[in-house]
Amino acid sequence: MAKSRTSRRVIVALGFAWLAGCAPAPEPASGPALVGAWRSTVLFSAGVLAPVEHLEFLYVFNAGGTLTESSNYDAMPPVPPAYGEWRAIAPDEFEAKYTFFTTTPPPDLKSLSSGWLPAGSGVLTERIHLAADGRSYDSTITLEMFDTAGKPVAGGGEATAHGTRAGF
Repeated sequence: MAKSRTSRRVIVALGFAWLAGCAPAPEPASGPALVGAWRSTVLFSAGVLAPVEHLEFLYVFNAGGTLTESSNYDAMPPVPPAYGEWRAIAPDEFEAKYTFFTTTPPPDLKSLSSGWLPAGSGVLTERIHLAADGRSYDSTITLEMFDTAGKPVAGGGEATAHGTRAGF
């Protein structure tokens, strides 16, 4: 009788182990749906970037929740790419917040060898709605501008964007 009870326990344990091995692994909450490279068209309706035509952003959303963004205007004036973080806030809804640094031209030709000097930073906060097929998204962007001391300055703005997944 003890042998029969032990055999049943082993069979039940093996059954649970088999079922657990067949169940699909859950997706991480950070949302692999957004992970990867994206290209978006951005249209600012207000602020310092409103006059910019044909503005495009390239993004890489990393699985760990970090992101890198660069635009086709990073050289005018010279600025480095933006870096930040992103997170899932609901199914197919994400929020990204990323920072870039701004520069100012040298005061005269004699100072040109010093390069473009730091002028402050900009913080972009983006709300992203991923399409059902996972291949595109629409978003709204808020831009805040800051001086070198971190105090808010004029020039921020609002934008809409449409992104598509990069790929081969």
